[in-house]
Amino acid sequence: MSQNRLFLLDAYALIFRGYYALIKNPRINSKGQDTSAILGFTNSLFDVIKREKPDHLAVAFDKGGSKDRLEIFEEYKANRDETPEAIKIAVPIIQEILKALNIPIIELEGVEADDLIGTLAKQAEKEGYQTYMVTPDKDYAQLVSENIFMYRPARMGNGIEIWGIPEVQKKFDVERPEQVIDYLGMMGDAVDNIPGLPGVGDKTARKFIAQFGSMEALFENTDQLKGKMKEKVEANQELGLLSKKLATIITDCDVTFNAEACKLSEPDSDKVQEIFEELEFRRLKDQFLKIFFGNDNTKTNTNTTNKAAGAGQFSLFGSNEEQEDKTASFSSRKTIENTEHFYQSIAPGMATKLFIQNLLKQEQVCFDTETTGLDSLTAELVGIAFSWEKGKGFYIPFPEDQNEAQILIETLRPFFESEAIIKIGQNLKYDIKVLSKYNITVKGILFDTMLAHYLINPDMRHNMDVLSETYLNYTPVSITELIGKKGKNQLSFRDVPVEKQTEYAVEDADITFQLKEHFTPELNEANILSLFEDIEIPLLRVLGAMEIEGINLDKDFLSSLSTELENDIDTLKQKIYEKAGEEFNIASPKQLGVILFEKLKLVDKPKKTKTGQYSTSEDVLSYLSKDHEIIRNILEYRGLSKLKSTYIDALPNQVNTTTGRVHTDYMQTVAATGRLSSNNPNLQNIPIRTERGRQVRKAFIPRDKDHILLAADYSQIELRIIAALSKEETMISAFKNGEDIHASTAAKVFNVPIEEVSREQRSNAKTVNFGIIYGVSAFGLSNQTDLSRSEAKELIDTYYKTYPKLRNYISEQVDFARENGYVQTVLGRRRYLKDINSANAVVRGAAERNAVNAPIQGSAADIIKIAMINIHKKLTDGNFKTKMLLQVHDELVFDVYKPELESIKSIIQSEMENAYTLEVPLDVELGTGENWLEAH
Repeated sequence: MSQNRLFLLDAYALIFRGYYALIKNPRINSKGQDTSAILGFTNSLFDVIKREKPDHLAVAFDKGGSKDRLEIFEEYKANRDETPEAIKIAVPIIQEILKALNIPIIELEGVEADDLIGTLAKQAEKEGYQTYMVTPDKDYAQLVSENIFMYRPARMGNGIEIWGIPEVQKKFDVERPEQVIDYLGMMGDAVDNIPGLPGVGDKTARKFIAQFGSMEALFENTDQLKGKMKEKVEANQELGLLSKKLATIITDCDVTFNAEACKLSEPDSDKVQEIFEELEFRRLKDQFLKIFFGNDNTKTNTNTTNKAAGAGQFSLFGSNEEQEDKTASFSSRKTIENTEHFYQSIAPGMATKLFIQNLLKQEQVCFDTETTGLDSLTAELVGIAFSWEKGKGFYIPFPEDQNEAQILIETLRPFFESEAIIKIGQNLKYDIKVLSKYNITVKGILFDTMLAHYLINPDMRHNMDVLSETYLNYTPVSITELIGKKGKNQLSFRDVPVEKQTEYAVEDADITFQLKEHFTPELNEANILSLFEDIEIPLLRVLGAMEIEGINLDKDFLSSLSTELENDIDTLKQKIYEKAGEEFNIASPKQLGVILFEKLKLVDKPKKTKTGQYSTSEDVLSYLSKDHEIIRNILEYRGLSKLKSTYIDALPNQVNTTTGRVHTDYMQTVAATGRLSSNNPNLQNIPIRTERGRQVRKAFIPRDKDHILLAADYSQIELRIIAALSKEETMISAFKNGEDIHASTAAKVFNVPIEEVSREQRSNAKTVNFGIIYGVSAFGLSNQTDLSRSEAKELIDTYYKTYPKLRNYISEQVDFARENGYVQTVLGRRRYLKDINSANAVVRGAAERNAVNAPIQGSAADIIKIAMINIHKKLTDGNFKTKMLLQVHDELVFDVYKPELESIKSIIQSEMENAYTLEVPLDVELGTGENWLEAH
């Protein structure tokens, strides 16, 4: 008989880990609730259950801190920041989820979770259990024995580490796991405010344990120590023993292991699903059904009762046959909301004719194209759905023969090209591009529900299923139910029976129509209707035209560049091997870490990741690169390898076989600041700071010899915006006089005439100028320049004294955000900052930086969008052959018909510089060339 296994989860350790894992991209639902901590913890819990199928499981919570430790040391954990509000709010909800899952919660007033887990683990061991302590906290290593293990999950459920006795021995250089207590006591812990022995760090603690075995033995043999270390150890014996006691996990708490209570049993399915729906955890709800009941149906809820399941365990734990039987017990299904609806497929001939007559009488209509694929430039129409009344809609299937399809779409041309009928859709840019292949132009007022929601709640997801469940309490049919999941067995929508096509397609149109009715008043209430109607909707058409146009690519040049890079990469590889003294996998962080920090010992205390590996991240290596040639070589190797795989080798494969051009997709609803994103391929992230990175731009060329590329770039637009918004006269004056703003800043900050500003002074001033927008600190400035930390602080202080209104503006922005919960751009685009009043300094600091940065970056994004709309209109109205091709942050790229060059230059310069009036003039630099690099 196999040994029973008990899994004990350290709740707060997993909750904090989940919250901070998502700190840069928090999960916010439609109610504005930060659900990151709940999602992170529940993912970890489900991952354990899915991977391990445990016999017994319980979750331990801290409650009121450690009474025992505080009694002996009042400053225990005194350094810790206050718990973030999002975590405080999360804990009772997590406990509610655990109760619904019938998982026991272990907590005791004045006792910490590690003490509860330590006590239960030792008790369970005596009863013959194998216990797994689920936590990222290394302190638990002291409890490890033959039957007690640490189970360390990676972030968001991506892999695990299990530490038994050998792993602990290796990690801490100890003979026995209990010596970890001595290690922790000697070293101390800044997080828990355990003082440790002064002057003793990781290396010294390991050395002392190897030499003496314990802290007590160290104190008994101080005669073997020398110099100041001997003095420090002898003078701090009491502090050392106190630290050891604070680091010791208590294993005799007033708690008793109850095997029956910890036995994993059937959850209250309805209650769990109700909580997940309230939190808007759709994927987690599906995962719950799949893990616990073997149900993989993303369309439905599973209605279960205890009676239906019987008194035994549920399917998670049975044999395959048992799982099938029990899954059947849980198979009663329903949609979230049973709705009355009338969805009709329109037959060819007279029925279509009568339908179109009725269609043309409507004031507003939602339409949705169904196609053979996701690539709008290659997809063919399978059908179009229409809805203009809640619960009602119609579907016109399209023939596979493209000539017949063209004849049918011609009958719908009067609708699509009607200026009088409002066209509603979800991601209308896709539909517009599909219809353009059939020579159909969508005219009239547009309403895109995806764009509307992006303005209303920019931090949330905007796909239709999420919006439907959130705002209409309705779960639509999933496309995978009809065509299957991705892969070679996935069907085309054309293979789906027409009656199912009708239900699916018209449901989408019906839902989207209802969402439009829901979002319109919200746009008005937030004063963003004009931003929606005058900027985002017109831009949708502009981006569609740019994406259809695409850009020409010199594949032969990229092929030769790939060969050159391969040689450069090989040369760098040999240099790295030579410095390392051996060959290894440079792309492996684990192997690289061992070479740099164990073999070459480049630093005394190398930073480690959550999994215990040496960190070889970009920021860690960049910090070390000044002093070590091997690091510089590694960074260059990484950069060239990424450049080769991501762009040089990948771009030729992304050329459209029909047009012979590259067609990127611009996304309006990704960046919360309002900036556009580029995808398939991402042309906004081509590195331009390195020579090789710039070379990639050389591959983008005009359509033919009669055209030339033109690049138009806003000069220092973000600095101009912050100068104007802050009303900082000194900066405004510098811009108005056409001065070099970085030299001007350097002259004032370093108190020298502008003509005597050195290159280094200008460079430092430039770093501060741009850094201020992103809340640069003295530490950050020091890392980016050759300045010491104190010099960097002095420079920032002087900068603010020189530009006092700038500092006032920053304070005012933060105050406005604190009062209103958001900041906004010059056009009223809002960035909501839920953490602006957080008691946690780290979390609050990030929100404060966003309060300053978002209006600047967002205003720059708004201004270039206005310019794009106006330029596109001029090009269209003037019947120019010139086309706008790319937008890369503050830059626009055009394919200019050579005879039009001078006229086009004038139009672009004028429209970009006059897109929005600020107190500071907008300046645009134009360049032309036979490729993008030359033009830029």
